Amino acid sequence: MLTGPAIRAAVRRGDIVIAPFDPTGLCANSYAFHLGEELLRYRPPEGGILDPHTDIATLSCPIQETGYVLRPNTLYLAATQEIMGGTCHAATLHACRSVSALGLRIQLSAPLGHCGAVIPWTLELRAAMPVRVYPGMTIGKIAFWPMHGHARQYTGRYTGSGGVVRSLLAAGCSTPDRRQ
Repeated sequence: MLTGPAIRAAVRRGDIVIAPFDPTGLCANSYAFHLGEELLRYRPPEGGILDPHTDIATLSCPIQETGYVLRPNTLYLAATQEIMGGTCHAATLHACRSVSALGLRIQLSAPLGHCGAVIPWTLELRAAMPVRVYPGMTIGKIAFWPMHGHARQYTGRYTGSGGVVRSLLAAGCSTPDRRQ
């Protein structure tokens, strides 16, 4: 795992991209990232069941300056304010301790960032109890890991995403910016 000073040096070399980059976000072994300005929620499907073989519509929920209250038992998708990733490093996303202490869980099921995935990251958010979030608030940390062996750049279905992206698992979903 890279240390804060090693992350700063890798950003300077272009081996890691964090934009915008604020040196005060550097931690001992990570970089603190921020919440973007939009949430997505899945529209309740017929029968109340999300089906990965169905193209499921989403609702866009802008996060106003006054905040947005996340409700329990609802999956929210949000994007990081920063474009982040490593051109020769893998990354992992984690909640920051202060956010976790509020009962807000982020990115528990898909924390791995592949080498070459330099994007605003879509975050999975779940609240244990109602909690208000704000655009630009520190929400998590990204840690970077050196690669061993031949590094292959990520070319998966979320390549080139420019913000919060719903699941593209359903047949026929091929572009990251396709929403309903």
